Amino acid sequence: MKQSSVVDLLLLLLAIAVLATPAFSDLVLSKVERRIDVTSQVARVTKTLKVLNSGSESVSEFTLTFPKFLGNNLAYLSVVHSEGKGKSKRPLANLSVREANAKGLPDSISVYSVSLPKALSKGETLTLEVVAAFTNVLQPFPEKITQGEIHLVMLQESAQYLSPYAVESQSLSIKLPNARIESYTKLENTKLQGSDLKYGPYKNLQPFSYSPIVVHFESKAAFAVAEKLVREIEVSHWGNVQVTEHYNVVHRGAQLKGEFSRLDFQARPNPRGASAFRHLLARLPPRAHSIYYRDDIGNISTSEMQSDSKKTELLIEPRFPLFGGWKTFFTIGYGLPLSDFLFASEGKRFVNISFGSPIIDLVTEKLIVQIVLPEGSKDISVTTPFTVKQSQEIKYSHLDIAGRPVVVLEKDNVVPDHNQHIQVYYKFSNINLLSEPLMLISGFFVLFITCIIYTRADFSISKSSPTYLAKLQWDEVLATLQEVQSIIQKCLAAHDKLEASLRDLSRTGDIQTCKAARKSTDSLLKDLSKDLKPLLGFLQSSPSASHISPKVEELVVKEKELQEKLMAKHTTVVEGYEKKSSGRDIENRIASQQQKIIALRQEIEDLLEFIDEI
Repeated sequence: MKQSSVVDLLLLLLAIAVLATPAFSDLVLSKVERRIDVTSQVARVTKTLKVLNSGSESVSEFTLTFPKFLGNNLAYLSVVHSEGKGKSKRPLANLSVREANAKGLPDSISVYSVSLPKALSKGETLTLEVVAAFTNVLQPFPEKITQGEIHLVMLQESAQYLSPYAVESQSLSIKLPNARIESYTKLENTKLQGSDLKYGPYKNLQPFSYSPIVVHFESKAAFAVAEKLVREIEVSHWGNVQVTEHYNVVHRGAQLKGEFSRLDFQARPNPRGASAFRHLLARLPPRAHSIYYRDDIGNISTSEMQSDSKKTELLIEPRFPLFGGWKTFFTIGYGLPLSDFLFASEGKRFVNISFGSPIIDLVTEKLIVQIVLPEGSKDISVTTPFTVKQSQEIKYSHLDIAGRPVVVLEKDNVVPDHNQHIQVYYKFSNINLLSEPLMLISGFFVLFITCIIYTRADFSISKSSPTYLAKLQWDEVLATLQEVQSIIQKCLAAHDKLEASLRDLSRTGDIQTCKAARKSTDSLLKDLSKDLKPLLGFLQSSPSASHISPKVEELVVKEKELQEKLMAKHTTVVEGYEKKSSGRDIENRIASQQQKIIALRQEIEDLLEFIDEI
């Protein structure tokens, strides 16, 4: 099996280390108590180390070691100096921990150096509380399961404490999610009680003692991992802190093998979907308000919220159950009262807010926290209880001029233990609070003044100016053109009436009625011709109409020619009827005239259209 080969190689390297590595110091671990909690996807190890200096020289540093496969997945490490026992135990100080490169140790061991609160002299003892959180050490086995199979994981550890120091007494307790255990390594002094598996105590262990164990058990925990989480915390000195969190979550448990049956899942969700998780629990600050939960589609209404004076809990239910390998994307947003998170110290203000995700037992592979400070903030500094990558950006929002400073904190492999408070210090003058209201007031003031000036001022053109006079002349030209168009249209209507009298003549043979229509049309056309003369005179004399006057003159000439052709046609037709000529003979006589009439009529229509466009 793959895990066995890894363990064998580790044993070999450890044996070489024991033979080749000199003693680190004369420190002895008189008592070691280890507790491993695997009830969630994070393996949380708590160690109580009672350290004794049995040598003659003082020691100021303590060395912690982990197998490399655990060290590579170490997400959180904390060492506290404590005193007392049981319920009376109390922490004294958090100790500085740094990764070290111990000479002579193989690459299969990760080494960390702890700075003691004071040099430990001969015969003195102290107690250290070590908390370590590991991700990706609970490996799904098998790696792929069907919808109806249970979720099994495997833990690899050592029943004996791996340390460069001799251990006088050591015990190990593993807290499992439940009593369903497929298998576990049985060694001397091994006891299984319900969901607690205990190894030891083991006495008088040599440095770098290692006894590999493997525990194979069922886990119903949600292996929810945020591949990326972006938390934007926007601070407004108008009384609100707005938090927006964008999640990209994947189920990192055993992947689903085969097809998913919604029918089976709905009918029997426990046996037919035990490996999936259907909800996540977010524990928000107590006075959170305006809470929303949505994704790219829109608002998700399946969430539930409960709140009291100590906390606000948001139960998040995705749109679909998440099996191994499945992903979901969603956003959580909520507001917080500024007075709960903004404080003052030594002439500066500081925001005191939690770093990690509020979702319980969520592992985050890449966390980006963006703290957006008010515009005008300066002298910015950040205090964090652990190492993070820091940078600063500028964000522009409504009514911003110079932009708002943004403190960007980034950290990989984040676990719930990192959900501690961070402090962002900055200087901010209350005068900057007035910038946006003053900007709005100034904007409305300018708008109202502009409206007053516009309504009261006279923007009309002077009546004595050349521009105004030219406009008047052009208006007169346009009015004259409209009158000319109207008269020409009346002439064309008279022509149509004369043509209609000829059609009636061919139908009834009434010559007298046709002559009367001719006489009436002659009289009308003469009157219209008289009306045209002053209009043509005005256009010919007006400088503004110099470019249009030739077209109007051409229009009048064409209309006059059309009158003559129509009158000649009318005379020819009437004479033919008086002489009692045949209809075909009359049509032959007027054929050439009719073609000319049609052509003239079309030319007149084109000229009218040209003038109408002007």
